[in-house]
Order: sequence, then structure tokens, then C-alpha cells
Amino acid sequence: MAEPPATVRRSVRRGAALVAALCALAGTAAVTLAVVAGPGPGLTGYVSEAGVVDSDYAWTYRIGVFALAGALLLLAVALRVGAPHCGDTALRVAVTLLVVASLCTVLSGAVTCSAGCPLPPFERATVADLVHGAASVAATAAVVFAMLAVAFSPVARRRLRRTGVVAAAVSLPLAGAVGLAMLLVGRSPLVGVLERLLLTVVVGWALATAAALAVRNPTAVAVQDHRTPTVREPTARRRR
Repeated sequence: MAEPPATVRRSVRRGAALVAALCALAGTAAVTLAVVAGPGPGLTGYVSEAGVVDSDYAWTYRIGVFALAGALLLLAVALRVGAPHCGDTALRVAVTLLVVASLCTVLSGAVTCSAGCPLPPFERATVADLVHGAASVAATAAVVFAMLAVAFSPVARRRLRRTGVVAAAVSLPLAGAVGLAMLLVGRSPLVGVLERLLLTVVVGWALATAAALAVRNPTAVAVQDHRTPTVREPTARRRR
């Protein structure tokens, strides 16, 4: 099957990137509303507590999570369509990781945790709690590794690489701190603050990357159409 022309790819890339940015903004606003206005314990608890069944803002939270999942998927589409033949393994890995992150985010929103979102080793968790927690961790980790893949891509534009480097440099220590705090301290204001900071960096990277993809191709050199070269007709011989 022949590849679509460059103009079609450019339109798809820009459209997917713009809609991804809108979904990220809308999803963040919905989740923030559910966390702030819901009956959760504030900074002491997890963000996911806004989506428990007993909360009046449970569906607001779920809609926000699904919107964020859509943003990650559209971001993968924009990145893939923008560089269809670049041959860069790093960008292909980034696209795959964004798709995985989107699917894990959908699972995180579909499977809600119980009251308090208990997690081991300090609390007794149900199967739903474990599934929800694992899906949330996997989604965040996939986005962080996607940042690294874009940052180390040899063909990505400087703006994309720089954004990935900065976001990864901030999110990696935060992710490690969240994991250690959950294992050593458990549910606490420390975990709540670190989790919110990490999610802020993840959303910020997605927005910045979507904005960059809406303006230009992800690679430094635009991909040309693969068309059959035309054969020049031989020039007429000069008459003697």
C-alpha cells in the first residue's frame, strides 16, 4: 500500500497533535476538579481516591483519565505520522511506549480502587486495588521512558530532544522518590505531594511535545514522498 502524500501526513500530524493537547488540558482539568472538590483527604491521599465509587466526582475523574489516555494515543499518532520513514529506533520505541501508556491509563480509569486506595506493604489491598495501582504505575513509567526515547533520538528535532531531557531529568528522581516513599513510609503527605509533582511533569511534557508536533515534523529533515522518478526523454540530436 502506497504511503499518503506529505500534505495528508502533515494535516494528520497537526490535527492529532492539536487534539492531543486539548485532551490533555481537558483531562487535567477534570481530574483536578475531582481531586479538589471531591471528598478525598487532600494531599495526604492518592490522586486515584477521587475516582472511588462513593465519590460524587467519580465520573468526572474517570472522564478526565480517559481524556488523558486519548491524549497519549493521539500523541503517538502524531509522532508516528510525522516521521514514517525516518528509520530511527528511538522514535519507534517512543511511539510504542505512548500506546502502552494509553492502554494502561484506560485500564487505570476502568478499574477503580476501594476507599483509600490501599496498597501494600502497609495496607491490605483488594485485587482491584492491585490492578489499578499496577496500571497507574505502568502508565506513568511508560511515559517517562518515552521521554528518554525522544531525548536520545539522533534524528528528533532539538526542541523535542531538549523537552525530553528536561522532563526526564525531573521525572526520574520524582518517580524514584515516589516508589521509595510508598515502600518505606506508605500513605502520607510526602507520597501525595511527590505523586502530584510527577503527574504534573508528565502532563507538561505531553503538552509541550504536542505543541511542537503541531508546528513542525518530529525529525530534523522532512520526509519526502516516495514517488517513481520520471525518466527524461532524450534530447533531440542537433542537426548538422
